[in-house]
Amino acid sequence: MISLQEKGALLKESERKLAVASTHEKNLALREVAHSIDGSREEILKANALDVENARKSGMKEGLVDRLLLDHGRIDGIIESLYTVIKLPDPIWKSDRVWTLENGLTISKMTVPLGVIGIVYESRPNVTVDAFGLALKSGNAILLRGSSTAIHSNIALVKAIKEGLKKTEIPEGVVEFIDDTDRDLVLQMLRSNDFLDLVIPRGSGALIDFVVKNATVPTLQTGEGNCHVYIDDTAKLQDGVRIVVNAKTQRVGVCNACETLLVNRKVAKEFLPMAYEALKDKVELRADEETREIIPAKAATEEDWATEFLDFILAIKVVEDVDEAIAHINKYGTMHSESIITETLGNALKFQRQVDASTVYVNASTRFTDGGEFGFGAEMGISTQKTHARGPVGLEQLVTHKYLVMGQGQTRK
Repeated sequence: MISLQEKGALLKESERKLAVASTHEKNLALREVAHSIDGSREEILKANALDVENARKSGMKEGLVDRLLLDHGRIDGIIESLYTVIKLPDPIWKSDRVWTLENGLTISKMTVPLGVIGIVYESRPNVTVDAFGLALKSGNAILLRGSSTAIHSNIALVKAIKEGLKKTEIPEGVVEFIDDTDRDLVLQMLRSNDFLDLVIPRGSGALIDFVVKNATVPTLQTGEGNCHVYIDDTAKLQDGVRIVVNAKTQRVGVCNACETLLVNRKVAKEFLPMAYEALKDKVELRADEETREIIPAKAATEEDWATEFLDFILAIKVVEDVDEAIAHINKYGTMHSESIITETLGNALKFQRQVDASTVYVNASTRFTDGGEFGFGAEMGISTQKTHARGPVGLEQLVTHKYLVMGQGQTRK
């Protein structure tokens, strides 16, 4: 087992070669990795079964076990995302601006890789491949540190990635994995300014908070998702029911799942019984007093409004209007994904403009906030911060800029 510093040296050396690799070389490497993962299915699934078994023995909630689980369909999805990344334009060495100064200097703003990226993430072994694929296509080397719950799955996936890279001109050292579950190594990683250019935390609020507070390496913060759906007084109620059911139950253990339903008072007596019939056998409902006068539910606490449940639990609150809905979301939300169901254009525009979130929907489920769904092929995570990148982090968010200045002997006066 090589040390973290040795992995860092390999990443730095490999990143310099990857930074100047051609699009053809990078795409060929991604294709070979896809083939390698396809040929390693049984080994990957066997390793994942061990992780799932251990997770259930430890009492992990089924919604989180679902995030950990791999099957042939999900491996197909992992491979498909690599092929989508292959089809996307290479984001490196592109210019969106060239200009000439009065003194004759010509300046070009060019995209270049960030360098070496570190990602700390929980469960979801697909992130191992997604992060690698996006990093490679954008010219960045990557250091992976998954959670102990997915350790066997991640080891098998990284092995398949490296086997694929062996058949290409891209060095294996562009991807390294910390296969030791010692938490002290995470702290070392977060302070490895000598070889890391950026750290991305992806997981629970506790993980993200730990990384942000302890890192000396710059961070790109992906946030937890306390997401809301608001049913306006002019909403098509049947559409609202379908959207809420999808946003809450399609996958409960993901950051873009709905955690709180807000309902306009004018339609509450009509809408809430409809929603109750659709949800009562699927989720536990926790609601304010006004909602509980209309449908059966447990009493919601103040803490419930601020909680990302990642479970079969939905909080419900009746609000006066779109303004109260916006105020509630901006108080308790996590700036992730928010949705309004309405037929009033003015309310839709107000909601879009005033809700503070990375992604705001009108008449659609919050479940679409995802790099794959947005056409990015994959994502490093959903950024909820306001600098550099916000929303799904794909290829275009993994670059920085270099200014090229062409002169003819000019000197500054």
